[in-house]
Amino acid sequence: MTHFTHINDKGEAQMVDVGDKSVTCRVATASAMVKMSEKTLKMIVEGHHKKGDVLAVARIAAIQAAKKTSDIIPLCHPLSLTSIKVELTPNWDNYAIQIETLCKVSGQTGVEMEALTAAAAAGLTIYDMCKAVDKAMLITDIQLNTKSGGRSGEWVRSK
Repeated sequence: MTHFTHINDKGEAQMVDVGDKSVTCRVATASAMVKMSEKTLKMIVEGHHKKGDVLAVARIAAIQAAKKTSDIIPLCHPLSLTSIKVELTPNWDNYAIQIETLCKVSGQTGVEMEALTAAAAAGLTIYDMCKAVDKAMLITDIQLNTKSGGRSGEWVRSK
C-alpha cells in the first residue's frame, strides 16, 4: 500500500515535516499553452490590446503567483525563491502563447508547485486580459517538465 505523506495515521491532512531534510539547490521547470484565434494572437504580439501589454502583465502574474504558491496550495511550504524566470513565446503554428517557467531555491523541499503555479497564473492572466475579444481561448498542457535537487534527484519528462 502506498503511504501518502500528506495524510497522518488518522487520515487527516498534514503538512510534511521537512526539517530533517538537507538543504540543496532545487530547480523545477513547467509549461503551459494558451490557444487562441489568429486575431487575438496578432493583437497580443503587436501590442494593440486596449488593456495594455498582455505578455508583460502575464509575466508579472507568473512571478507573483510563484512567490505566493503556499498561500493558494494548502499544504505547500512557503519558500524563499532565489530565481523565477518566465518565457512567453508566440506560437504561430498553433495560434498560441507558449509559457515556460523556471523556479529555483536553496532549501529542504522542491519547487515543482511554484513552477506549475507560475505557468497556470500566466495562462489565466492571458485569458483574463483577452476574454472580451476571445472567450474560446484554451489553457492547455500545464505540466512539470523537469526537476532537480533533493533526495530524488533529477527528473525529466519523456517526450
